Formats: sequence, structure tokens, C-alpha cells
Amino acid sequence: MPEYVASIGMEVHAELLTHSKMFCRCPVAFGGEPNTRACPVCLGLPGSLPVPNHHAIELVLKTAVALNCTVAMRSVFHRKNYFYPDLPKGYQISQYGETNPLGYGGYLDIPRGKNGTKRVRIRRVHLEEDTGKLMHLPAGGSGVDYNRAGVPLMEIVTDFPPDIESAEEAKDYLSTLRNILLYLRVCDGKMEEGSLRCEPNISVRPKGTETLGTKTELKNLNSFHSVHLGVEFELRRQIAVLQEGGAVLQETRGWNEQREISFVMRRKETENDYRYFPDPDLVPMVFEEREIEDLRTGLPELPMAKAGRYQKEFSLSEYDAGVLVSDFERAQFFEEAVKLGGEPKQVCNVMTNQFAELLKESGDTPRTSNVTPTHMVDLLELVSSGAISSKMGKEVLQETFDSGTSPSNVVKAKGLSQITDTGEIQVKVSQILAAHPEVVAKYKEGQANVKGYLVGQVIRATGGKANPTLVQDLVQEALDK
Repeated sequence: MPEYVASIGMEVHAELLTHSKMFCRCPVAFGGEPNTRACPVCLGLPGSLPVPNHHAIELVLKTAVALNCTVAMRSVFHRKNYFYPDLPKGYQISQYGETNPLGYGGYLDIPRGKNGTKRVRIRRVHLEEDTGKLMHLPAGGSGVDYNRAGVPLMEIVTDFPPDIESAEEAKDYLSTLRNILLYLRVCDGKMEEGSLRCEPNISVRPKGTETLGTKTELKNLNSFHSVHLGVEFELRRQIAVLQEGGAVLQETRGWNEQREISFVMRRKETENDYRYFPDPDLVPMVFEEREIEDLRTGLPELPMAKAGRYQKEFSLSEYDAGVLVSDFERAQFFEEAVKLGGEPKQVCNVMTNQFAELLKESGDTPRTSNVTPTHMVDLLELVSSGAISSKMGKEVLQETFDSGTSPSNVVKAKGLSQITDTGEIQVKVSQILAAHPEVVAKYKEGQANVKGYLVGQVIRATGGKANPTLVQDLVQEALDK
């Protein structure tokens, strides 16, 4: 039985962070009452004329530069013709051609663990308008919501033949790309709301052969997990078809999240079916080198470069740096806390452990939670100074997270200050050892592990407020006498 090699091309659509639509002044927002954000332009009514959104063009150019693309200094819009209920004009304004899209011939490096990175070539980054949204009505039948029609949409397409060869690489590519878009502030990346959508084009071929197999396009993937599951399922399905002597059909398939299977939606169209031609209502876009260079110099520090800097500047591990930069808000929070005086490794440890758990449980983000970078530094200073123990620190962080009260004020209000007075602790140590002579005897007989029991009893006797390190030292001193 032959082995098979996967080839996965990725088409990613990102709704751009603009206030208005691509060719009209209708506002952009998620949800809302259907068909309340539509006008003659985005509905394609006779006599209406489109006017391009300049900010949307800038956002796509910025992305193209960040993805190492060549920028088309002269670029035109095309009409992509097809008939579907969610396309009110009967065509979609898009871009066509090898060197006409705003960006082409780029690449993105994705992580490969200890093996470094893998380069995924990008064929084009182009600008188009989104379609409407079909809705299944409760009483039966379907409706169309045109609120989304005309929203600025950027499409990023990987090169051919594809460089991605597994479901894991497909997920890593999408995750890395989404993070870059967040850092660039060109898209909010909310897959569950449809502002970032991914359609993998999947094929398999026998190992050792060069001719690519017939591809299928997979839709309705609304999370990284779905992308991974969907690609894995489709690879298994295609291999099973070929092993049974069948032929894979070129088709568009949907993903059923509940059953975790793909299903046929329609036969896949070819480029000729769309009858592309330049849009006669829109003049060419022409750029100057100075504009592109200004965009290039204005790019923010991107995730991979930031992770490298964290390792070098803050001596963080590759893993810790990767966790911090994998979320734009998390990296911002970390850097602000460090600027306020927080020790980088300590800030990282709290952020990637208890703080991360609290955020996950609540659904908050670093920006929307009650905990601020100032709170984080305050908490770490209380722990490092010995004012509270690490265990108390967790209790204080929970209270700050719930109420927004600063850690210092939480400690004062709850009387959580750690006991560091040697004399006070020595009294408790003497009392505990006197109350447990049999445990002391076991220690004298060589059972050193019973010391932990005595330490615990002393800490309990102080209501958990005694400095654990000091208790350890004083108990050891008393036992050695």
C-alpha cells in the first residue's frame, strides 16, 4: 500500500479594521438587525458608483510589506462574475492576475519547534469586498443579510505548489498569520465572528511522484482546532478514496463541526468560470516608492522578532517568549509591567500561569481584566520583599482580579502581611516542638522527612502568615540543638 504526501494551499480572508465599507460609507460592525447597514452602492443598484476606501488600501499594503511581498506600484480592481444570492451585484469587486494584486511573491516563516522555522511562500495579497450572509429562517426558507456585503476584505493566498504538508503546519500557518494581522492592527482575527476565515485547498499524491492530486476546498472552519481536524479528516478521506480505486473530485466541501466530517457543497469552479475583467467604474491605483517605504519603516515589531528580543534582552526561554508573543495584548501587558520595574521572569511566570488561568476561566483578556500592569508589579514587589508569601500572592491576585483593588490595599484590608519577626516565630517553633515530642524523637532517630510536618504545624499556628523560609531555618536550628 503506497504512502501519500499531502499538499495544502491556504486561502485566508481577513475583514479589515475600517469604520466604513470598501466602496461606500455604510458603517462596518458585527451583528445587528439584518439589512440595516446597506445602501445603493453596496447593493449594486442601477446608477450607483463605487469610491475606494483609502484606509483599506493602506492596510493591505502594510500587510503585503510585512509578508515580504513585492508591491504592485500600479494595481487595478477586477469584476469576478458569479451568481449567488449573497452577491447583490452579480459580481464581486476583487483583483486578478499574477503581478496585479497589491502584494505578490511574498513569504511567511512558521515555527517548527526545535527544527527552527519553515518558509511558506505567498502568491498574492489582494483586496476585495465581502459578500452578504445567507441565513436559515426559523419558520423555514432562507434570507439574505447584506450588512456584510461590501465590507473590505483582504485575501492572502499561499503559492503553488503548496509548501504546507500537514494539518499541524496548516494550523501553525494560520496561527502565525493571524498573530501578525493582530500586531499590524489590520484585522481583529475573530474567527468565531467570521472576520477571519480560512479555506484550505487539500490534495494527496503517492510518495515519490511529482504530479499533485485533485484538490478539494474546505469551508466553514471557525477555529484553529477546526482547521486541524478538518484538514486531517479530508486527508484521510482522500487517501481512502484512492486506496479503494476511486477518484477524488474537485469540489467545495463544508465542515460539520458536530460530526467532525466534511460534506459536498458544490463542484469547484475554475478561473474561467468567473470571467474576470477590469472594473470600468474604478481607476487604477498608483503608488510612489516613498509611500511604500513610509509603510515599511512604520511597521511594528512583529511576533518572531519580538520573541527573539525577549530571549536576548530578558533571558527568557524560547517557550516563555513564544507564549508571551502569541497574543498581542499579552505581549503589551508584559512589556508595560517590565517598564514599570517588574522583573521579567517573575512577570512572565505569573502571566503564563495563574493570570492565564484566571483569564481563561473568565473569558477576559489582559486588556479587559481588572488586573493592570501596575497591579502586577505591586504584587511581585510584595512577594519579593517578603511582605507576603507566594501562597498569599495567589490569594491576593485572585482578589485583585475579582475586584480591581490594588494588591497593597488587599493585603492591608485582609491583614495578610507575612510574619517575619524571628522572635515571634521562635515562640511558635518552641511550642510546636514541645507539643510533638514523638515527632522530634523520630527526627533524632534519622527520619529527616518528619521535619516537613513540624514546619507545616508552625505555619498553621501562625494562620499561614509566617515566612516559610524563616520557619524552615528556625525549625532546623531548634532540631539541631
